Amino acid sequence: MIRILAFSILSLLATVPSYAQTKGQGLFDVEARHIALAQPAFASVRAACLAIPRDPSWVNLRPIDRFSAEGSGTDGGANNYAWAVMVLTGRALAGDPASETSLRDLLLAWAKARAFENTEDEGGAYHALKRVLLPTIAAYSVLHRSLDESQRQIVSRWVVSLVRKIDRTLSAGADRNDQRALADSILMSWGATTGDEALYDRGYRGYRRVLAQARVDGSLALETRQGARALWHMRQSLASLTVMAEVAATRGVDLYSLREGEANFDRLLSYLLTGITEPNVVMAYASENYGSNAETDFRRQDMSFMAKRNHGRHYMAWAEPVVARERAGLATKRLKALLTRGLRPDRPLIDELVGGNATCFWGR
Repeated sequence: MIRILAFSILSLLATVPSYAQTKGQGLFDVEARHIALAQPAFASVRAACLAIPRDPSWVNLRPIDRFSAEGSGTDGGANNYAWAVMVLTGRALAGDPASETSLRDLLLAWAKARAFENTEDEGGAYHALKRVLLPTIAAYSVLHRSLDESQRQIVSRWVVSLVRKIDRTLSAGADRNDQRALADSILMSWGATTGDEALYDRGYRGYRRVLAQARVDGSLALETRQGARALWHMRQSLASLTVMAEVAATRGVDLYSLREGEANFDRLLSYLLTGITEPNVVMAYASENYGSNAETDFRRQDMSFMAKRNHGRHYMAWAEPVVARERAGLATKRLKALLTRGLRPDRPLIDELVGGNATCFWGR
């Protein structure tokens, strides 16, 4: 009986990885960023962390049981949860104690309620689940130092159940193109945060797989066939590649420079930037008009990702970490010019696909 009990306990513990102890592991180096934000030179960035006020009512948001095919991606409650988590995480990182307390209470309440665990096994519903996971993972990594062991277990058991749900869906072959890259960025982020090397490796291999699928010109076939949203989907894949590259960077691994055949991050980035200024480059691919975008004119590329949305998110938030690295090369210089010319007034740049307030996490 004792041996059976011991085995059961060990099996339970094995299902919830402990927080990674290696310095810097996670979406970004939390401790290093926390220290940097306290320095005078980072005053403007710290202000970006605190730019959105804390709403005391956020702690009373009601947990959502599931995402469904009917309401996936548009559920107001889920959007409110994600926004609250992203704002509070940035504020907590900048040292606001009230926001840290609110964030802790919010995560614990939703974890205890096992929010989202009954999400339907359907593509749109799973996309909505992915969108809330990266902000939740970023929040957990920022909160970790202030959680006691019991609280860590409550939150981590909840998050790992959702991450594993996505993992199983991927194994069944349900995800493709930018959706697969988004899922891999979540697996890699959680794997790095908790020390789960198998999940981290899933993301690493996913990054290489995207590069291997790229054409010589840097375009991705499954993204650029998407009609009027060809560039939209290219941008989404680059956002997920950026997250994976930043996770790897906390371990001293440079995925930005990784090359698979003729493709690397800069080649994909250059294609997107050229497409933004000269949409004609994507027309031959976009004319396939694949999927749900077939009813729109593929010759009129949807560029709405270049503007901040009315609920505060910005789909180009991933530009912050890329530009912050001051990498050599024309692609980074072009992106920096784009950020300075068109995106900087929209700061702070916040989005679920990069886990939250990207200006706060990476900006200079």
